[in-house]
Amino acid sequence: MTKDVELVGKVKDKLIKTKEDWAKEGRGLSGEGAKAGARLPPGQHLTKDFPVLDLGVQPNLVPKDWSLSVAGQVKHPLKWSWDDLMKQQQAEFVNDIHCVTTWSRYDNTWKGVPMRALLDACRPMDTARFLMVKSFDGYSTNVPLADVDRDDVFLGHTWDNKPLARDHGGPVRLVVPHLYFWKSAKWIRHITFMEKDQPGYWEARGYHMRGDPWPEERYS
Repeated sequence: MTKDVELVGKVKDKLIKTKEDWAKEGRGLSGEGAKAGARLPPGQHLTKDFPVLDLGVQPNLVPKDWSLSVAGQVKHPLKWSWDDLMKQQQAEFVNDIHCVTTWSRYDNTWKGVPMRALLDACRPMDTARFLMVKSFDGYSTNVPLADVDRDDVFLGHTWDNKPLARDHGGPVRLVVPHLYFWKSAKWIRHITFMEKDQPGYWEARGYHMRGDPWPEERYS
């Protein structure tokens, strides 16, 4: 059983309602279409900052209390502690981040465990097609299995050569760089492999079920 974790802060009801309104209004949709060879997806602008976006509460979580469980359509359900995670294959990554709120940040440096190492450990069944990723703050998001079975997707614990800060999802977050960043769930605690797709937190509030930045899959 996962140890109860203290949540710090207060849910940002006004911000959540605003983001729901953005989905209804189609905020940020440029209609331009992706340009051949472009690095910046349509409708995005560059920033050198790393904005902090969450539901308003953050888990007061340290590595020794962190764990990740995996269940559902897998042959080998598992639970990794922080020590277990550190025993897995470690790799370095450099990627761009594209947030649905229209900011992008280039050349982020990370260290973490490739998702393919987790897939090798849990062995998804042939019926598995989607993942539901849940976080310690109550957040959730759905991701197609095909979108995590890639060399560039990982469980990140280090950013910019420092332990991943709590503000940005530390001690561990999922990083799926080719999709909008709301799919890269912070404070990851559980993954359920599913046969059929289901909406997560923002998907149930008007956001796209996949979230590819290049065709601007911002909203449903």
